[in-house]
Order: sequence, then structure tokens, then C-alpha cells
Amino acid sequence: MSPRASRVGNAWLAGLLLLLAAGAIAGASMEGMRWLHYLCKPAATLLIIVRAGSGAGSYGRWVRVGLWLSLVGDICLMLPVDAFVAGLSAFLLAHLAYIVAFRHGLRATALAVSVPLMAVFAAANLFGLWPHLAAPLQVPVVAYTLVLATMAALALARGMAPPRGERRRAHWAAVGALLFVASDSLLAWDRFAGPLPWAIAGVLASYYAAQWSIAVSVHADRGR
Repeated sequence: MSPRASRVGNAWLAGLLLLLAAGAIAGASMEGMRWLHYLCKPAATLLIIVRAGSGAGSYGRWVRVGLWLSLVGDICLMLPVDAFVAGLSAFLLAHLAYIVAFRHGLRATALAVSVPLMAVFAAANLFGLWPHLAAPLQVPVVAYTLVLATMAALALARGMAPPRGERRRAHWAAVGALLFVASDSLLAWDRFAGPLPWAIAGVLASYYAAQWSIAVSVHADRGR
């Protein structure tokens, strides 16, 4: 496929993702439209998996593992049953896959900045949420927060000091990781300390932007 055809195809995918994300948000927000949420939410993540493509070595393989695990988490969290812990576990595994993808080419100087930043943010989030967490959820939420913060710290460090030949990949992944932190933080505050007005729109919009950015990172330095 020519570079121009690839760009056109990716633009169509991005447009379709916007439509599916809007459908997922509308279906979750409007009474009697839950079926639209059930249809669009996993479809949007499947589209992002398509955008990640194939190849790109170990990095691409682990990103795709993370995306497929995210799809499992999406389905668990949208079901009309209490599958929150199952969904949390699927996303925890997804972030572990992203950690494997992001672990190469890290520089100590960048980590010295990114790790404390994410540690402070994670600690502040947990401190604020702790009074609202039921006892059975405390350990799962702490574990998830630590893994999420680690993933974001690695991605941010790579974005600050990209490995040779991976500048665009590292920047896209860092943007995606930070958007993931924003999405999950908003979701946690809405679920445990909320409800917050229009939280579902913010959660899903930032979530799909995060996953799209991480998927784009797979081939970012190859012009796809």
C-alpha cells in the first residue's frame, strides 16, 4: 500500500472511530439506548486493534496483546452484572503488556523525572479515593494504580528521551499513556466518589484517544 493510500485509510478509520465513540457515549447516557453502547463500545476497540496493524516486532506484538486484553476489559465493564474486578484485572494485564512494550530504550535521567511525577499523582489519587473504597476493593485498586502508574512512567520517560529511530513512536505512546491515566482517574472518581456530571463522555473520549495513540505508535516511525 502506498503512503498516500495508507494515510487515507487511517483517516477513514479515525472518522469511524469518532462515530463509534459517539455511539458508545450516547448509548451509555440516554435512557433506552443501552443497546447502542453494547454495540459501539467493543466495536471501537476492535477498530483500534485494526489500526495497530501487524508486524513491528516485539513492540507491536505486545501493544496488540494489550489492546486485546483491553477489549476483554471493555466487555466486562459494560455488562449488566457486577464484573468490575474482572474488568479491572483485564486492564491490569493490558497495562503489563504495555509495560513490556515500553521497557526498551529507557534512560535513567528521564526515569528520574517521570517516576516521581507518576508516583506523586498515583499517591494523591489513592489518598483522595481511599475513604470511598470498600474493603474488598482496596487491594485490587492499589495494585491497578501501581501498574497503571508504572506503565505511564515508562511511556513518559521514553517520550522525554526517545530511543534512536523511535521518536514518533515514543511520543505517541507517551500521549496515549497520559490520556489513559486521565481516563482511569476520572472513571475511579466517578465510580467511587461520584457520580460526576458527564463523566462517561470524558472517560470514553479520553480512553479511545489513549488507545488510538498507543495503536498509532506501532508504526509511527514507518509513515503508516
